[in-house]
Amino acid sequence: MATEKIQGNQDIDSIDELVDLIKSWYESDFNGFATAYNKAVQNVQPIPPGTDESVIYNWKDASINDLCQFFRDWFAWNPDLSTGLQYIQKFSWLYYKSEDGLAFVQSASGYFITKSFVDINGKKMDSPDSKELVKKWEEEIGEGMNDYIIPQGGYENFNQFFARELKPGLRPVSSPDDNSIVASPADAIVNMIDDNLTLESKLDCKTQKLTINELLDNSKFAESFIGGTAISCILMPTVYHRYHAPVSGSIVESREDVAGQYFGIDDFPKLLNGGNVGYGYDYSVFEHFRRGYLVIETKDYGNVAMIPVGLNTIASVIFDDKYKNIDASSPVPVTKGDEIGYFQYGGSLNILLFEKGCFPSLRIPQGQMIGHLNKKEAEPKEEVTFIF
Repeated sequence: MATEKIQGNQDIDSIDELVDLIKSWYESDFNGFATAYNKAVQNVQPIPPGTDESVIYNWKDASINDLCQFFRDWFAWNPDLSTGLQYIQKFSWLYYKSEDGLAFVQSASGYFITKSFVDINGKKMDSPDSKELVKKWEEEIGEGMNDYIIPQGGYENFNQFFARELKPGLRPVSSPDDNSIVASPADAIVNMIDDNLTLESKLDCKTQKLTINELLDNSKFAESFIGGTAISCILMPTVYHRYHAPVSGSIVESREDVAGQYFGIDDFPKLLNGGNVGYGYDYSVFEHFRRGYLVIETKDYGNVAMIPVGLNTIASVIFDDKYKNIDASSPVPVTKGDEIGYFQYGGSLNILLFEKGCFPSLRIPQGQMIGHLNKKEAEPKEEVTFIF
């Protein structure tokens, strides 16, 4: 039934349908699915010593029933403030340093399975059944919830809670009448800054690297950022997840969803049924992030681009209606600090692009926070880059 739905270009609606699909593909070796999975689990690489046991999963020689049960367990699991990436990390060991593992998860079939899981997990976070999870997070955040507007009767689901609104006045905009001052688009940690950009410059986007052209979907405005600067503003799961205009001006171009419903792959069902295993994308599972972009034309400081990026398994990038799909023929005015949109559950970041010479540095007044320190570890551990 699940395979028939795919052929009819319909979505998978439940974890039961997803598991049935995985089993049927394995039994029939649909497009080499069983062959690829078996090679992946046979060639699983050792997990580095010292890895946190809570994120370990041994995929070595795992059966197809193990894979199905893993997705069932993942679907039943609910994250707390500190374990949001736990199952993504567990899944990552299937393809950690493994060409065979990557070939499996990057195949058309592998993409469809993970895409379907993202969708049904997102529906779970939209359902009233997720209200218990809301209660859990509210309790963990504690007094910090006093900063937010809580609807009468409480939040209807976890995604509504995750995109919660601040009470008015809690994030005053710096120098609202001075457009030379760039305001942070969100409650963010700045973790990357690149100068002298080219159209081919690879910018860090969590574990992925994307060019200006890819981030702006080959927009004609991409060339205006050659020689310019990029900064990345990461949002942690516990913070305010709406994003705002960093400067005032006119939005001359915008798109809400660059990656698309199927992670940027055109006509996914046709591709899948054509048996194109190893599709050739340079993005591993969960990495062709859902993202949008907008370009703000300012009077004195050139163009400024903002690219909201949704990470992890459930993240969505939602623009306010008036900022969706703008083109240069009908620009839309925007004021620094105006709300542009919000993220649903998942890690998130905003990449900001500035024209050459317009953003020479970050400036922080004396005594203000510039970052957090982590405690020095007794012995250095092998660095592991997870794909999520």
